[in-house]
Amino acid sequence: MPMYNITLKDGASPDQLSKAKDDAKNQGGEIKHEFTLIKGFTVEFPADRVTTLETNEHIHVEQDGQVKTQ
Repeated sequence: MPMYNITLKDGASPDQLSKAKDDAKNQGGEIKHEFTLIKGFTVEFPADRVTTLETNEHIHVEQDGQVKTQ
């Protein structure tokens, strides 16, 4: 399954982060990492269901991947 980085949008409450984690786990995802400097987490989540995460108005969803400088 692909990995996705989930971060809270500006103005969203910490409760929204907890709800996003619960929603991801309830839909078959597995939390792989929780960020400490920003409000967010990385989740392994079924690609065919990612649109269910993207409908949450309080979070950003971005597929995890390698970053290259050249």
